[in-house]
Amino acid sequence: MQISLLGPFTAEHLGSPFVPSAAKPRQILALLALQANQVVTAQTLMEEIWGEAPPRSAATTLQTYILQLRRLLTQALGSPAAAKDVLATRYGGYLLDVQPGEVDSSEFERLAALGRAALDQGDDESASLLLCRALDLWRGPVLVDVNIGPVLEIEVMRLEEARLSALEGRIGADLRLGRHAALLGELTVLSARHPMHEGLHAQLILAQYRSGRAWQALETYRRLRETLIRELGIEPSNRVQRLHNAVLAADPRLDPVSAGVLEADRLVG
Repeated sequence: MQISLLGPFTAEHLGSPFVPSAAKPRQILALLALQANQVVTAQTLMEEIWGEAPPRSAATTLQTYILQLRRLLTQALGSPAAAKDVLATRYGGYLLDVQPGEVDSSEFERLAALGRAALDQGDDESASLLLCRALDLWRGPVLVDVNIGPVLEIEVMRLEEARLSALEGRIGADLRLGRHAALLGELTVLSARHPMHEGLHAQLILAQYRSGRAWQALETYRRLRETLIRELGIEPSNRVQRLHNAVLAADPRLDPVSAGVLEADRLVG
Protein backbone atom coordinates (compact mmCIF):
# COMPACT_ATOMS: atom_id res chain seq x y z
CA MET A 1 0.00 0.00 0.00
CA GLN A 2 1.24 3.48 -0.83
CA ILE A 3 -0.43 6.72 0.29
CA SER A 4 0.89 10.07 -0.94
CA LEU A 5 -0.16 13.28 0.78
CA LEU A 6 2.77 15.60 0.02
CA GLY A 7 1.23 16.92 -3.17
CA PRO A 8 -1.79 15.49 -5.02
CA PHE A 9 -3.59 12.89 -2.88
CA THR A 10 -3.08 9.35 -4.13
CA ALA A 11 -3.58 5.99 -2.43
CA GLU A 12 -3.27 2.56 -4.00
CA HIS A 13 -2.54 -1.09 -3.33
CA LEU A 14 -0.74 -3.04 -6.05
CA GLY A 15 -1.89 -0.53 -8.64
CA SER A 16 -5.52 -0.42 -7.45
CA PRO A 17 -6.45 3.10 -6.27
CA PHE A 18 -8.78 3.68 -3.35
CA VAL A 19 -8.97 7.47 -3.01
CA PRO A 20 -12.64 8.51 -3.17
CA SER A 21 -13.71 11.20 -5.61
CA ALA A 22 -16.39 12.63 -3.26
CA ALA A 23 -15.06 15.54 -1.21
CA LYS A 24 -15.99 14.53 2.34
CA PRO A 25 -14.85 10.88 2.25
CA ARG A 26 -11.67 12.19 0.63
CA GLN A 27 -11.14 14.52 3.60
CA ILE A 28 -11.72 11.69 6.05
CA LEU A 29 -9.21 9.37 4.39
CA ALA A 30 -6.65 12.18 4.19
CA LEU A 31 -6.96 12.94 7.90
CA LEU A 32 -6.79 9.26 8.85
CA ALA A 33 -3.67 8.89 6.69
CA LEU A 34 -1.99 11.96 8.19
CA GLN A 35 -2.57 10.45 11.64
CA ALA A 36 -1.94 6.87 10.54
CA ASN A 37 -1.78 4.21 13.27
CA GLN A 38 -3.47 6.59 15.70
CA VAL A 39 -7.12 6.65 16.70
CA VAL A 40 -8.89 9.66 15.24
CA THR A 41 -12.06 10.31 17.18
CA ALA A 42 -15.41 10.55 15.47
CA GLN A 43 -15.74 14.02 16.98
CA THR A 44 -12.50 15.12 15.30
CA LEU A 45 -13.62 13.73 11.94
CA MET A 46 -16.97 15.50 12.22
CA GLU A 47 -15.23 18.75 13.12
CA GLU A 48 -13.03 18.43 10.03
CA ILE A 49 -16.03 17.88 7.75
CA TRP A 50 -18.62 20.24 9.23
CA GLY A 51 -16.71 22.59 11.51
CA GLU A 52 -18.40 23.76 14.69
CA ALA A 53 -21.95 23.26 13.40
CA PRO A 54 -22.41 19.60 12.37
CA PRO A 55 -25.89 18.51 11.26
CA ARG A 56 -28.03 16.36 13.54
CA SER A 57 -27.34 13.40 11.26
CA ALA A 58 -23.56 13.86 11.45
CA ALA A 59 -22.77 10.62 13.31
CA THR A 60 -24.86 8.52 10.93
CA THR A 61 -23.47 10.28 7.87
CA LEU A 62 -19.90 9.74 9.12
CA GLN A 63 -20.57 6.01 9.42
CA THR A 64 -21.84 6.04 5.84
CA TYR A 65 -18.61 7.69 4.68
CA ILE A 66 -16.55 5.07 6.55
CA LEU A 67 -18.52 2.29 4.82
CA GLN A 68 -17.83 3.94 1.46
CA LEU A 69 -14.11 4.02 2.24
CA ARG A 70 -14.15 0.37 3.27
CA ARG A 71 -15.85 -0.59 0.02
CA LEU A 72 -13.06 1.13 -1.91
CA LEU A 73 -10.47 -0.62 0.25
CA THR A 74 -12.20 -3.95 -0.35
CA GLN A 75 -11.92 -3.44 -4.10
CA ALA A 76 -8.21 -2.58 -3.78
CA LEU A 77 -7.31 -5.27 -1.23
CA GLY A 78 -9.66 -7.96 -2.52
CA SER A 79 -11.06 -8.77 0.91
CA PRO A 80 -13.73 -7.16 3.17
CA ALA A 81 -11.93 -8.53 6.23
CA ALA A 82 -8.65 -6.94 5.15
CA ALA A 83 -10.44 -3.64 4.56
CA LYS A 84 -11.81 -3.72 8.12
CA ASP A 85 -8.33 -4.46 9.44
CA VAL A 86 -6.81 -1.53 7.55
CA LEU A 87 -9.61 0.91 8.38
CA ALA A 88 -10.36 -0.30 11.87
CA THR A 89 -13.09 0.80 14.25
CA ARG A 90 -11.80 1.69 17.69
CA TYR A 91 -13.53 2.94 20.79
CA GLY A 92 -14.73 6.45 19.97
CA GLY A 93 -13.21 6.61 16.50
CA TYR A 94 -11.26 5.01 13.67
CA LEU A 95 -7.68 4.04 12.88
CA LEU A 96 -5.89 3.57 9.56
CA ASP A 97 -3.43 0.71 10.06
CA VAL A 98 -0.41 1.06 7.77
CA GLN A 99 3.14 -0.30 7.64
CA PRO A 100 6.31 1.81 7.94
CA GLY A 101 7.05 3.69 4.73
CA GLU A 102 3.54 3.37 3.29
CA VAL A 103 2.54 7.03 3.97
CA ASP A 104 4.88 9.62 2.51
CA SER A 105 4.24 12.24 5.21
CA SER A 106 5.24 9.80 7.95
CA GLU A 107 8.33 8.78 5.97
CA PHE A 108 9.22 12.45 5.51
CA GLU A 109 9.02 13.06 9.25
CA ARG A 110 11.12 9.96 9.98
CA LEU A 111 13.88 10.98 7.57
CA ALA A 112 13.75 14.60 8.72
CA ALA A 113 14.19 13.50 12.34
CA LEU A 114 17.21 11.40 11.36
CA GLY A 115 18.59 14.39 9.47
CA ARG A 116 18.16 16.67 12.48
CA ALA A 117 19.90 14.11 14.68
CA ALA A 118 22.82 14.04 12.24
CA LEU A 119 22.95 17.85 12.35
CA ASP A 120 23.06 17.75 16.15
CA GLN A 121 25.97 15.30 15.94
CA GLY A 122 27.86 17.54 13.50
CA ASP A 123 27.61 15.00 10.67
CA ASP A 124 26.77 17.41 7.86
CA GLU A 125 27.32 14.89 5.06
CA SER A 126 24.76 12.45 6.48
CA ALA A 127 22.41 15.28 7.42
CA SER A 128 22.44 16.64 3.88
CA LEU A 129 21.74 13.21 2.38
CA LEU A 130 18.94 12.37 4.83
CA LEU A 131 17.24 15.75 4.52
CA CYS A 132 17.51 15.55 0.72
CA ARG A 133 15.76 12.18 0.80
CA ALA A 134 13.04 13.64 3.03
CA LEU A 135 12.49 16.68 0.83
CA ASP A 136 12.47 14.60 -2.35
CA LEU A 137 9.20 13.02 -1.16
CA TRP A 138 7.39 16.32 -1.74
CA ARG A 139 5.55 16.66 -5.07
CA GLY A 140 3.81 19.95 -4.30
CA PRO A 141 1.75 21.58 -1.52
CA VAL A 142 0.26 19.16 1.01
CA LEU A 143 -3.10 17.74 -0.14
CA VAL A 144 -3.29 20.26 -2.96
CA ASP A 145 -6.44 18.58 -4.36
CA VAL A 146 -8.35 17.99 -1.10
CA ASN A 147 -10.86 20.30 0.61
CA ILE A 148 -9.26 21.44 3.84
CA GLY A 149 -11.26 21.79 7.06
CA PRO A 150 -10.10 23.15 10.43
CA VAL A 151 -8.32 19.96 11.56
CA LEU A 152 -6.52 19.29 8.28
CA GLU A 153 -5.53 22.96 8.11
CA ILE A 154 -3.48 22.56 11.28
CA GLU A 155 -1.87 19.38 9.97
CA VAL A 156 -1.01 21.05 6.66
CA MET A 157 0.55 24.04 8.42
CA ARG A 158 2.59 21.72 10.64
CA LEU A 159 3.94 19.78 7.67
CA GLU A 160 4.73 22.91 5.65
CA GLU A 161 6.69 24.30 8.61
CA ALA A 162 8.51 20.98 8.96
CA ARG A 163 9.38 21.11 5.27
CA LEU A 164 10.81 24.62 5.59
CA SER A 165 12.79 23.60 8.68
CA ALA A 166 14.22 20.56 6.88
CA LEU A 167 15.10 22.72 3.89
CA GLU A 168 16.88 25.28 6.05
CA GLY A 169 18.74 22.49 7.86
CA ARG A 170 19.85 20.88 4.62
CA ILE A 171 21.07 24.17 3.20
CA GLY A 172 22.95 24.89 6.41
CA ALA A 173 24.70 21.52 6.15
CA ASP A 174 25.55 22.17 2.49
CA LEU A 175 27.00 25.58 3.34
CA ARG A 176 29.26 24.00 5.92
CA LEU A 177 30.32 21.46 3.29
CA GLY A 178 31.48 24.30 1.01
CA ARG A 179 28.65 24.07 -1.54
CA HIS A 180 27.87 27.79 -1.44
CA ALA A 181 28.10 28.38 -5.21
CA ALA A 182 25.70 25.53 -5.99
CA LEU A 183 23.17 26.95 -3.52
CA LEU A 184 22.92 30.44 -5.01
CA GLY A 185 20.06 29.72 -7.43
CA GLU A 186 18.00 27.75 -4.92
CA LEU A 187 18.43 30.33 -2.17
CA THR A 188 17.59 33.21 -4.50
CA VAL A 189 14.26 31.56 -5.35
CA LEU A 190 13.52 30.66 -1.73
CA SER A 191 14.23 34.15 -0.43
CA ALA A 192 11.88 35.57 -3.07
CA ARG A 193 9.15 33.12 -2.03
CA HIS A 194 9.70 33.91 1.66
CA PRO A 195 10.59 37.61 1.68
CA MET A 196 10.51 37.91 5.49
CA HIS A 197 12.27 34.64 6.38
CA GLU A 198 15.47 35.80 8.05
CA GLY A 199 17.10 32.37 8.17
CA LEU A 200 16.92 31.83 4.40
CA HIS A 201 18.13 35.38 3.73
CA ALA A 202 21.05 34.90 6.10
CA GLN A 203 22.02 31.73 4.27
CA LEU A 204 21.77 33.54 0.93
CA ILE A 205 23.95 36.38 2.22
CA LEU A 206 26.61 33.92 3.33
CA ALA A 207 26.47 31.96 0.07
CA GLN A 208 26.77 35.16 -1.95
CA TYR A 209 29.68 36.45 0.12
CA ARG A 210 31.54 33.16 -0.13
CA SER A 211 31.00 33.14 -3.89
CA GLY A 212 32.77 36.48 -4.24
CA ARG A 213 29.56 38.52 -4.47
CA ALA A 214 29.77 40.76 -1.44
CA TRP A 215 27.79 43.50 -3.17
CA GLN A 216 24.91 41.07 -3.77
CA ALA A 217 25.05 39.98 -0.14
CA LEU A 218 24.67 43.61 0.95
CA GLU A 219 21.80 44.09 -1.50
CA THR A 220 20.05 41.00 -0.10
CA TYR A 221 20.31 42.44 3.41
CA ARG A 222 18.97 45.79 2.21
CA ARG A 223 15.91 44.16 0.62
CA LEU A 224 15.21 42.10 3.73
CA ARG A 225 15.50 45.14 6.00
CA GLU A 226 13.21 47.25 3.80
CA THR A 227 10.61 44.47 3.69
CA LEU A 228 10.64 43.92 7.46
CA ILE A 229 10.34 47.65 8.17
CA ARG A 230 7.57 48.12 5.60
CA GLU A 231 5.53 45.04 6.52
CA LEU A 232 6.17 44.66 10.26
CA GLY A 233 7.79 47.88 11.41
CA ILE A 234 10.83 46.05 12.79
CA GLU A 235 14.56 45.84 12.07
CA PRO A 236 16.27 42.54 11.23
CA SER A 237 17.26 40.43 14.21
CA ASN A 238 20.58 40.95 15.96
CA ARG A 239 22.10 37.85 14.37
CA VAL A 240 21.29 39.05 10.84
CA GLN A 241 22.64 42.50 11.67
CA ARG A 242 25.85 40.88 12.95
CA LEU A 243 26.12 38.95 9.69
CA HIS A 244 25.65 42.20 7.75
CA ASN A 245 28.37 43.89 9.77
CA ALA A 246 30.67 40.90 9.19
CA VAL A 247 30.14 41.22 5.42
CA LEU A 248 30.90 44.96 5.57
CA ALA A 249 34.10 44.25 7.50
CA ALA A 250 35.11 41.27 5.29
CA ASP A 251 35.27 39.28 8.52
CA PRO A 252 37.52 36.21 7.99
CA ARG A 253 35.07 34.13 10.03
CA LEU A 254 32.82 34.15 6.95
CA ASP A 255 35.44 32.51 4.74
CA PRO A 256 34.76 28.89 3.71
CA VAL A 257 37.66 27.40 5.62
CA SER A 258 37.45 24.85 8.38
CA ALA A 259 38.64 27.24 11.05
CA GLY A 260 35.85 29.69 10.33
CA VAL A 261 32.94 27.39 9.59
CA LEU A 262 31.58 27.22 13.13
CA GLU A 263 31.92 30.95 13.64
CA ALA A 264 30.08 31.70 10.41
CA ASP A 265 27.41 29.18 11.34
CA ARG A 266 26.75 31.05 14.56
CA LEU A 267 26.29 34.26 12.60
CA VAL A 268 23.83 32.62 10.21
CA GLY A 269 21.81 30.43 12.51
